[in-house]
Amino acid sequence: MDTGIIGSVVVMDQFKQKFGSFSSIVHGLVVSSILIPAAFSSFFGGKLADWIGRPRSIAIGALIFGIGCAFEAGAVHLAMFIVGRVVEGLGEGLYLGTLVVYICEISPPSQRGPLTTGPQLLVTMGLVVGFFTCYGCEKMPSSMAWRTPFTVLACISIVFSLAAFLWLIDSPRWLTLHNRVDDATRAWEYLQVSQADREELLEEEEEVDVREEALTHPLAPTESVLAPNTLDQVVSRHSRVSTRRTKGKGMEEASLFDAFKPDVRSRTLLGLFLMGMQQMAGIDGVLYYAPMLFEQAGMTSSQASFLASGVSGLVIFVVTIPGLIYADSWSRRANVILGGLGLTITMFVIGSLYAADAVHHSTGAGRWVVIVAIYLFAAIYSVSWGVSCKVYAAEIQPQRTRASATCLAHGSNWVSNFFVALITPVLLARSSCAAYFLFGGCTALTIVVCGFYMPETKGRSLEEVERCFVRGKEDS
Repeated sequence: MDTGIIGSVVVMDQFKQKFGSFSSIVHGLVVSSILIPAAFSSFFGGKLADWIGRPRSIAIGALIFGIGCAFEAGAVHLAMFIVGRVVEGLGEGLYLGTLVVYICEISPPSQRGPLTTGPQLLVTMGLVVGFFTCYGCEKMPSSMAWRTPFTVLACISIVFSLAAFLWLIDSPRWLTLHNRVDDATRAWEYLQVSQADREELLEEEEEVDVREEALTHPLAPTESVLAPNTLDQVVSRHSRVSTRRTKGKGMEEASLFDAFKPDVRSRTLLGLFLMGMQQMAGIDGVLYYAPMLFEQAGMTSSQASFLASGVSGLVIFVVTIPGLIYADSWSRRANVILGGLGLTITMFVIGSLYAADAVHHSTGAGRWVVIVAIYLFAAIYSVSWGVSCKVYAAEIQPQRTRASATCLAHGSNWVSNFFVALITPVLLARSSCAAYFLFGGCTALTIVVCGFYMPETKGRSLEEVERCFVRGKEDS
């Protein structure tokens, strides 16, 4: 919702009357000031979630976010408004990565895709609500035109925080990690996960734990000389030991830097790359600055550009529904590569039209091609990269590093998002085509990297994903 609000608010006449006009660099700074704090807190969000539990971490992050919204709603000068966005970012970095980890941990393998990507549908709903809230408030004569959306957002954030604190139960896997086996059993019962599914998940985690022990023990041979059948023998030989360890003293708590140990380093780097390039595709450049993009393409009034932005939010919301329904039916790898191909084409088409001066604001088909391409870009992104990248970054990690590595990946996402949000208005002010060529080039690079280094994970258990990466290292 904040993404849908901020791009519209900063171009409102009432906002400019309160804080004055500012350069494209300041424009980008105001919008992007939420992102670096989000990256900073995201780096430590996994550690906090491992310490106090997933629901409490989510509740604290949402509460901090709501406090930041309240600062923005009550801002009396631009510095106070930016401080509010910084506070927002600190809260968002804490809860967003943890939310994906939490859902991943309470989901059986057969349902992990749809459940983990479920929040994406609410993300798109938030965009629609944000865009149309600003559309409805744009005609207010006072500063309430831009204060009202942030007031609504603060209320929603506080309700979300209370709901997470009061109603979400601890992850059964987190409880097991902290040697609370009886509580974990009650949690699985509350979640209505069958005994058969629980046993499958327990066996999966035990085998992964023993496999990690075989790979990371100081006296163990390197991965390149540990063949899959050898690892399977190790798993079989030590499965009962693993069971006693899990039920007895619990698992050793992982540190933030465990995500860069040799056995998981390649997965962590792949997750960081994917989540970073997810933003370098330019989606938030499109969403944050949708009113500017539509005005550049020929929308003659701010109200028309706000309406066009709201329609783009509706397009994203509608196409996300089949994306979630078929999340576990589509190949993760093919979804990223083919989706990236579509994103590259749409960005290069828009950039080429502007470079050729074929977009005329008053007449001609060029502006309508640009508008349709913007909608098409948002739709392709929502059914491909918006769904697959987040799930992939979480599910390729073993249990001991999943929280920390996923939050690191989200930190990479925030840093890239900051760069995109900061430079997009600058590029649009200096060149009508540069931003589109930059985003298209980044998606093209991602296609190449994923074509060589991205194993398929669709429909596989976490233990099978582990084997996939071990085989990949042996092949290399």
